Amino acid sequence: MRKTLFSIFFFVPLVFGIGSISAQEIALLQYGGGGDWYANPTSLPNLVKFCNEQISTTIKEKPETVTPGSIDIFDYPFVHMTGHGNVFFSSEEAENLRNYLVSGGFLYIDDNYGMDKYIRKELVKIFPNAELKELPTNFPLFNYFYKFPQGMPKIHEHDGGPPQAFGIFVDGRLVLLYTFETDLGDGWENPEVHNDPPEVRLKALQMGANIIKYVFEN
Repeated sequence: MRKTLFSIFFFVPLVFGIGSISAQEIALLQYGGGGDWYANPTSLPNLVKFCNEQISTTIKEKPETVTPGSIDIFDYPFVHMTGHGNVFFSSEEAENLRNYLVSGGFLYIDDNYGMDKYIRKELVKIFPNAELKELPTNFPLFNYFYKFPQGMPKIHEHDGGPPQAFGIFVDGRLVLLYTFETDLGDGWENPEVHNDPPEVRLKALQMGANIIKYVFEN
């Protein structure tokens, strides 16, 4: 697998962007703790296909899988994380994720229902002095390509709460996005998995495309 300069000189900070990689690539995060990191297996491939066809991205069709402590994570400007249960990052993994994010990487976490109480405490390990801030509905992410004037769309109902999007910023740059009570990733799945109406799946894919495009261009 191709290594970035950071992978070779591990102690040298690197600020990379999409322009430093020959192809746009995304990856799925395989984390520890027992949660089902592998949930929604058709989600990312479907989102990639939608983005390549509708917003002119050139993302590699089959997303790779990376672990939080791996050097390989630095090969991917966009990493996705999902699941229903427990999440655990070791101190070494948290440090590696922090280095990845401050060096130009991006982590999108979608609670697939049941992850919230676990992921919040693990994020403190990555950024002990930062807090998740709810993104307002006028944040550029919601109108970057497709228009979502009400903010994050609601794909599946669980506890009756509103869909929310939270972010962590480093030097004014959004480095981590966490969505809650939306189940956006479920909406990217094959139609027969959840039997969502076409208009609901379309909203999910369009919001996902906004996230991808925003990350690749900022």
